[in-house]
Amino acid sequence: MARIAFIGQQEFGKAVLEAFLARGDTIAGVFCAPDKPGAKPDALRLDALERGLPVFTFASLRSPEAEAAMRSLAADIGIMAYVLQFAPQSFVNIPRHGTIQFHPSLLPLHRGPSSISWPIALGATQTGLTIFRPTDGLDEGPVILQKTCDIGPEETLGEVYFNKLFPLGIAALLEATDVVMAGRHEERPQDETQATYEGWLQDAEAEIHWWGHVDTIYNLIRACNPAPGAWMMLEGTKVRVYDCRKHVVGRFVARGHKPGDVAGVSDSSIVIWAQGGLIEILKLRPEGGGKMSAGEFARQRGLAISDAWQSWVRPAATT
Repeated sequence: MARIAFIGQQEFGKAVLEAFLARGDTIAGVFCAPDKPGAKPDALRLDALERGLPVFTFASLRSPEAEAAMRSLAADIGIMAYVLQFAPQSFVNIPRHGTIQFHPSLLPLHRGPSSISWPIALGATQTGLTIFRPTDGLDEGPVILQKTCDIGPEETLGEVYFNKLFPLGIAALLEATDVVMAGRHEERPQDETQATYEGWLQDAEAEIHWWGHVDTIYNLIRACNPAPGAWMMLEGTKVRVYDCRKHVVGRFVARGHKPGDVAGVSDSSIVIWAQGGLIEILKLRPEGGGKMSAGEFARQRGLAISDAWQSWVRPAATT
């Protein structure tokens, strides 16, 4: 079993830590980023403290203090499980077998911090994860192993992450640790000609532009569900859109209708025009409020029920 220096945060870091402990590995120490003022306490840090593990919360892993703490652990290997702090080579190379890092995309594709969201937003049907050696470049180190998974046509960010990449990532870090410790791994350089990078998918990127194609809008909503929530202005209020359906309409139906206009309202939904189709919003959250049914929002705003839009929807193809 390995003696591990663990670097991570949040629920994924906690789950990976628990998986290593469950199989008998030794956690020599845990590095977590300091909690931000007013933020929810980090789940990994709380779990490690409850277990009596040494916990280090350095504002920067570049500091001499962080390097000294890593040396004091005499670790066999470093494990990075969801890390937003920059970890320099002088830090990650200290363990006897170096350090390995988890990244939730098929590197060199989708380097950067929102690497689960962007494949969904861009309409990809497949994504995956990479275990690699961290270098001073952002997500640029040599690849040790990769795992792939499909992105279903209706799956959201939350579903792809929690149902697929989360459990796959835990298993992949365990597997990669074993092959590195045994000296049976290969390290494959990333192909820079295939590399892509996207920054955070945040509020500016999450705005719904209704003049876009219905597929583009639907993919953006899925990629922002549950966070940050794609948003639009509706009845003079900024609302974030969560659960929705996409509907394709007949070729000439949309003539005379402007993208972004309300096409119809039901007891449970609000339907909005887009290029090439309709987005039926099922759940939303108005600014300053909680999540609610779109139908309830419509009732609060006095929007009359209108189901004419249902006759415009093209029947789904059958096989």
